[in-house]
Amino acid sequence: MGETNHHISDQERLDRLRLIRSDNVGPRTFRDLVNHFGSAGAALDALPNLARRGGAREPIRICPRADAERELAAAARLGLTFVAEDEPEYPARLQEIDDAPPLLGVRGNIDVLLRPMVGIVGSRNASAAGLKFAQLIARDLGEAGFVIVSGLARGIDAAAHRATIAIGTVAVLAGGHDRIYPPEHGDLAQALLAHGAAVSEMPFGWEPRARDFPRRNRLISGMAAGVVIIEAAKRSGSLITARFALEQGREVFAVPGSPLDPRAEGTNGLIKQGATPVTEAADVISVLAPILGRRPEPPVSTSETSGLLDHAEGDQVTTSVLALLGPTPVAIDEIIRLSGVTPAAVRMVLLELEIAGRLRQERGGLVALV
Repeated sequence: MGETNHHISDQERLDRLRLIRSDNVGPRTFRDLVNHFGSAGAALDALPNLARRGGAREPIRICPRADAERELAAAARLGLTFVAEDEPEYPARLQEIDDAPPLLGVRGNIDVLLRPMVGIVGSRNASAAGLKFAQLIARDLGEAGFVIVSGLARGIDAAAHRATIAIGTVAVLAGGHDRIYPPEHGDLAQALLAHGAAVSEMPFGWEPRARDFPRRNRLISGMAAGVVIIEAAKRSGSLITARFALEQGREVFAVPGSPLDPRAEGTNGLIKQGATPVTEAADVISVLAPILGRRPEPPVSTSETSGLLDHAEGDQVTTSVLALLGPTPVAIDEIIRLSGVTPAAVRMVLLELEIAGRLRQERGGLVALV
């Protein structure tokens, strides 16, 4: 599923929506399935057998065609487009992350997604000085050619969005497009659509829950060349965004603050750990300037998974792999080494277990039994 210059068919878009909305299919599993079977439609046909082989006690729920058609119709009424990962409008940098959404629901000016982005995030309970700085640096970065991407949250996020409404800003939503959070930012979300965009990977009607915000944060950093953290307490969502940024190979910038202010504890800590300190937009621009106008590298090839389903003695392989799995996360490479089975066969068993809801994937190539 690499970068292309064409658009997928309506049928393929419908099939991809059904696949990603089916049980136990996340972005990584989606990519493995489509890479092997060649299309989302073929992957949908294979899901029941994969779940059975993986040991599912009950049939998994596969998103019905009617449900996906209703979502597409609701999207059209809202002026929303589902952009596929291999279509030209999909944010190029987001393609690089290993759990990029297969479909990104976009409202507003879709062209804004093609411009280089900088993430700005920070405290919801921001100080007046923090809000002012967020506005200033967002405006200056916008005028330098960057699109500001943030999470539409209270505090720093909203200040950054408001400062760049006329330039173009991108709001990443934690819930569905019809479930703006916080609700009082509905007007802000609508206002930024004229020059910017709102994006979400979640279905319509999805009320954001606590675990959905970190999912959103990985998209903020994934779309951006770098992320600026303004006021973050020791334990905060902004630090989660910074961690995702580091894992994704993005630049991390932090605004220093008073050691006496708890809202600066996280940002000061980031600087101690090597983040670039920022007191003005020029600090960010000097680091990211080489990226302006440079096309991001294509996504890492996933051709290794093309032989996923080649093993014939499935039951014996499954037994060998299961014996090495437990509730403690273990590296896939370690399972391959200890099992003595081919990498393709091991990955097939892990895929079957995940489809069956018996396996969870964690960052760093680790897996564990549920």
